Amino acid sequence: MRMSLRWMLLLVLAMVAFGAQAAGGRQRAKLEQVQNAYAAAIRWGDFEGAWTFVEPAYAKAHPMGEFELRRYEQIQVSGYRDLSSLVEPDEVVARLIEVRVINRHTQAERTLRYRERWRWDAEAKRWWLVGGLPDFWEGE
Repeated sequence: MRMSLRWMLLLVLAMVAFGAQAAGGRQRAKLEQVQNAYAAAIRWGDFEGAWTFVEPAYAKAHPMGEFELRRYEQIQVSGYRDLSSLVEPDEVVARLIEVRVINRHTQAERTLRYRERWRWDAEAKRWWLVGGLPDFWEGE
């Protein structure tokens, strides 16, 4: 009797662990889908589309106005590359991104790096970009 109770307990623990791993796998798959869609929006210069990936609280506190949109129209992204990613202690996934940007007026290209941060929203069951779109003009 004791042996079968142990096996049942072990089976239940294994099922719980497998369920948690499967849920984590689904979250990772959703993260990859969201990051790919976001990267495509950035690559194609669809900054309004990219804005839809921004965390709603941040977007509400820092709305993108006409000035910001016109500023993004002055550049063309010629390259977007994921250099590395890691999970931060607060369960936010950070990616170091290298972007090549061309100024449409001067045709000058430059390369910059920035960090994307993605947070899982358990209620909405989706990933959000934390902190807004990249600042391609920082340091100019």
